[in-house]
Amino acid sequence: MRLRHIEVFHAVYSCGSVTRAAEMLNVSQPSVSKVLAHAEQQLGYRLFDRIKGKLVPTPEADQLFAHVDEVNESLERMRHVAENLRTAETGRIRIAATPAFGIDVLPLAVANYRQQHPSVFFSLETLHHGEICRALLESRIDLGLVFDPGLVPGIASEQLAVGRFFVLTPPDMPFKERDSLGMEDIADHPFISLDRRGPLGRLLSTHFKSRKVTLNTVAHAETYQVAKSLVAHGAGITVADEITARSSGHGDVNMRPLRPELTFSISAVHSETAPLSLLAKDFMVHLGRVVREFID
Repeated sequence: MRLRHIEVFHAVYSCGSVTRAAEMLNVSQPSVSKVLAHAEQQLGYRLFDRIKGKLVPTPEADQLFAHVDEVNESLERMRHVAENLRTAETGRIRIAATPAFGIDVLPLAVANYRQQHPSVFFSLETLHHGEICRALLESRIDLGLVFDPGLVPGIASEQLAVGRFFVLTPPDMPFKERDSLGMEDIADHPFISLDRRGPLGRLLSTHFKSRKVTLNTVAHAETYQVAKSLVAHGAGITVADEITARSSGHGDVNMRPLRPELTFSISAVHSETAPLSLLAKDFMVHLGRVVREFID
């Protein structure tokens, strides 16, 4: 199949009619019908049957679409890459970070950097880990700031620092003389669990299972900052990353290192196929200094 065949077949299959496919592709209906007929001629079998006035995909079309959909998605990603490469500007750094870094660390790093480099323009956004990787692969951003990046095809990482997990408790919890807390210390208290889909969530989940302690879970929070807020309002205890624990807001929350110590990497990530500009590399070094000072 040629690329035009793939595009038309995908549109007709997705829309369910030649008319709607033509509207989506911004071409005439006869043009779509002609390309579709040519694709069927080359393949040697029909892709659609007309039943009671409706186009119904054949079993062969159903099997083919799964592969065509992947190709179409790759083509869309390529179009995004081409457009983003066209609009990239000199003196501009596009960076995304997971939400915890967006509270203090990233704003602090950008503000300090601009004091020395006032002509640099920053584009900032907070995204989840998987979204940052996709944005890098599509050249929508230059740099990402994440926890424990792992191995992702096409993504390179540079470790900036190593952080620890902390137990966050309301001020009235009976732990005043404890320098650190283990899972056994908090097992009987209301516990706020966290999203297990991210790298830190999976790391914590593995740690909890290894300790063989049953927690009294009373709430689930998708972000660490929400969990910290729940702690501040007396809803229970949580275990959070060091960045969230040290970020501003809810200063009445007590924090103690988790025992035994559990660490994670704080890393900058970028595309393997899109070399960083000298400006972006310089900012990454600066960002590492800010992160290390923040958690010291």
